[in-house]
Amino acid sequence: MLKETQNWSANPVLSVEHLTMRFGGLVAVDDLSFNVGRGDITALIGPNGAGKTTVFNCVTGFYKPTEGRIALRRDQAVADGTLAELTKSGRQYFDGDKGGVFLLERMPDFKITEVAGVARTFQNIRLFGGMTVLENLLVAQHNQLMQASSFTIGGLFGLPGYRKAAAAAKDKAVEWLRHVNLLDRADDPAADLPYGAQRRLEIARALCTNPVLLCLDEPAAGLNPRESAELNELLRFIRDEHGVSVLLIEHDMGVVMEISDHIIVLDYGKKIADGTASEVRSDPKVIAAYLGVDDEEVDEVERDLDVQTGHSASEGGSQ
Repeated sequence: MLKETQNWSANPVLSVEHLTMRFGGLVAVDDLSFNVGRGDITALIGPNGAGKTTVFNCVTGFYKPTEGRIALRRDQAVADGTLAELTKSGRQYFDGDKGGVFLLERMPDFKITEVAGVARTFQNIRLFGGMTVLENLLVAQHNQLMQASSFTIGGLFGLPGYRKAAAAAKDKAVEWLRHVNLLDRADDPAADLPYGAQRRLEIARALCTNPVLLCLDEPAAGLNPRESAELNELLRFIRDEHGVSVLLIEHDMGVVMEISDHIIVLDYGKKIADGTASEVRSDPKVIAAYLGVDDEEVDEVERDLDVQTGHSASEGGSQ
């Protein structure tokens, strides 16, 4: 069951404010604002070309937005005043006793992952196919292991601190392989896995970086119904048991409507709807966008929807 409180308003982990991304004369994202609730599964949906992947690329540092602020609050205790102070300071982030706040539009992509705690998967799977399944998850923990080894010295000499960190990394990898039902394939090359298993492995690899926010680009693409159901269970587990906030792009409306706490709908780079699954499902602008209807025809779609709703109500009352 989805959460009843609007966590994205009361307790956002990510706030996107007036985001604009231009490529020459093309405005791919136009003055977009939305929140991702802490501990929520938030879906970013819309027709092809709506600007969804561009938003992801801005959040994860692959693009630097033309305008706007992208603020991640790693801890609930971060005050608005701290965010305002950071914005004025010109710094990239503040990480102190009162919590961490990060302005992602100012940070390079590797810092967004390493310091802010944002992990991402891609529409096209990007595993290390020649490495084993287990090795793929250990590579994700490379930064921690390098620090524990004092940048190779500790690893070369097998110092206790490095051995402890290496054992912990392996334990974490094994635990996530168990959760994604791939423990029995740990020693197999990642390229030998079926497509759906590769999708789950990529998510597990992202989770090995200990993210606060997990960004998934079309995780259900190419999955059969059974695999989509397994994905839904995995995302709920990530949210409920690990408290990781999830932001996903997805075209499979069955997945979106079943698991999303919050849905944002884009069309031509603009936000046209923002709310719960039930609110978005019946929004005439959303229906019009997916049908490819012109703006002038939205009122007609709304009238048709009202008529259909009225018929459904009368039919229900007569039974």
